[in-house]
Amino acid sequence: MISTIDNAVENPIAQIVFAHGAGADMHHEFMEQVCKLLNRANINVLRFNFPYMDKRIELGKRYPPDRMPKLIDCYKRVIKDLSISIDSKATLPLFIGGKSMGSRVAATIAEDNDIAEVIAGVFCLGYPFHPTKKPEKLRLEPLQNTQKPILIVQGERDTLGTQDEIKEYEISSLCQTVFLPDGDHSLKPRVKSGFTHQQHIETAVSAIVKFIREENIND
Repeated sequence: MISTIDNAVENPIAQIVFAHGAGADMHHEFMEQVCKLLNRANINVLRFNFPYMDKRIELGKRYPPDRMPKLIDCYKRVIKDLSISIDSKATLPLFIGGKSMGSRVAATIAEDNDIAEVIAGVFCLGYPFHPTKKPEKLRLEPLQNTQKPILIVQGERDTLGTQDEIKEYEISSLCQTVFLPDGDHSLKPRVKSGFTHQQHIETAVSAIVKFIREENIND
């Protein structure tokens, strides 16, 4: 049984499935803030916990994330449980995404022909281009093989992929990247930058909403 939270609104323009990062669950303040802002933009948001996170909560022990195949399987089951009918014109367009690890899982699903056909697009908040201090171990394949448009919102000084690093990567033309000034992996800027974390979260959500509206028009 996958733990979920379904935040739905009246007259929605789209449905989002939103996955957490490696270290924080679906109840984390960041997840809550993003969800509320998306709801204000008339977008339904379904959050869920990966199995290892529920195990952490139940047993009070810090278990590591599951391996990618298990994470992908979980995310796919969440999507399928929405009972989306790709033949129904009344169905809301589906966008999937996440924070950090969750975004990597979502991007990986977007290259899978088995389920990509029901997905309109993907958003990544702090994509983990490589592990911390291991820039040689790149995770570009999902961004190179994607069958769907991908929006990446990244802090300029994210230790898992800085702006300077990302500009040198070869990724699909379906990917677009928005850089947040002085933002770290949590999109948080330093005080001296003149920006606040809340401003960057709001900018990130505005970028997602714009992305959704543009993809709906293109469809």
